[in-house]
Amino acid sequence: MVKSKHIIAQDYTITVGDRSDLLGHESGVVWFTGLSGSGKSTIANVVAKQLHKAGILTYVLDGDNVRSGLNSNLAFTDEDRTENIRRVAEVGRLMSEAGVVVLGAFISPFEKDRNRIREIVGNKYYFEVFVKASLKVCEERDVKGLYQKARKGLIPNFTGIDSPYEIPASPNYVANTETMTLQRIGQEISEILLEKYKN
Repeated sequence: MVKSKHIIAQDYTITVGDRSDLLGHESGVVWFTGLSGSGKSTIANVVAKQLHKAGILTYVLDGDNVRSGLNSNLAFTDEDRTENIRRVAEVGRLMSEAGVVVLGAFISPFEKDRNRIREIVGNKYYFEVFVKASLKVCEERDVKGLYQKARKGLIPNFTGIDSPYEIPASPNYVANTETMTLQRIGQEISEILLEKYKN
C-alpha cells in the first residue's frame, strides 16, 4: 500500500505524555498470539480485569469481534490475514496514543506480521505474549468446534490444519497453558504489566 504524497500528518498540542499524566499510567499494546483454542482471549480478559481494578484503562481487541465489523470484508487467505493484522495494529497504535492499554487477542500466525505490529506500534510500546498450547491440546479443547469443521474441509486455510503457525522468535512472555491455569497466567502477566505501565 503506497501512501499519497499529498497526505501531511497533523500535529496536535496534547501529547501521549499528557494523556499518561492525566490517566496516571503509561499506555501500549499487549499482543496475545497462539493457536485457536490456546486461551488468548480468556487470558486477555483476566488481564483486562486485573488492570482495570488497578486503575488502568484497557480495551480488548479480539479476532472474532474485529472480523464482525472493521475487518468483515476480509477472508482467511494469507494476504487477508496480513491485512487483518495490519489494520488492527494501526487501530492499536491509535488507541495506545489515546492513553489506552490495548490487549490484542489474535492468532496472528506469521512472524513477519507480528514484526510489523512491533514496527507500527513502536518497540517501546509493544509487549508480545505467546500463548503456548500444542495442536493436539487445542483440538481436544475445541470449544468452538472449529477444528472439527476444518478437519472436514468446511473451513479452508485454518491455522494448524492447512495453514501454518510460526512460533514467535522472541516473545516477551511465554504462557504455557498446558502447565499453568489461564487465571494464574493472567495474574502473572498483570503483575508484569502493572510494573510496566503504572506511573
